[in-house]
Amino acid sequence: MTSAHPHDAQIRALYAAFIEGWNQRSGAAVAAVFADDGDMVGYDGTTVGGRLSIASDLRRVFGSHPTARYVALVRSVRAVAGGVAVLQAHAGMIPPGEDDIDPGLHSIHTLVAVDEGGGRWKTTLFQATPAAWLGRRDARDALTAELRGLLAAPR
Repeated sequence: MTSAHPHDAQIRALYAAFIEGWNQRSGAAVAAVFADDGDMVGYDGTTVGGRLSIASDLRRVFGSHPTARYVALVRSVRAVAGGVAVLQAHAGMIPPGEDDIDPGLHSIHTLVAVDEGGGRWKTTLFQATPAAWLGRRDARDALTAELRGLLAAPR
């Protein structure tokens, strides 16, 4: 078991801002959490480098078609080295026009954060990996239930 990261709250807030920006369909808001040279690897494997390119690409994505909303649960925040931390989360997606999570779209989010100075944390890498858990339907069902619990929780 690892101990809590000393900047746990700031790094969680960075991830929460990413999720909020995504759910608001704002390329600028999502990109704001990234370092200037940050990278984003999407659920489909698309890779975009640089904060400005991330903003531009997401404006295109959000403008071209409806996107699913995220509901997410942070699993851990841990130090990797001085000024570097890794956040891992499980996320579910609610398809456009739906009110429930699609279990086939679960993902694992990995966010690598760097302290750019003075405790100002930014994302240097965000990656969404599909969490199909082939052959482990019980694990997928348990995650689905846990994420659905977040939908019912007061905000």
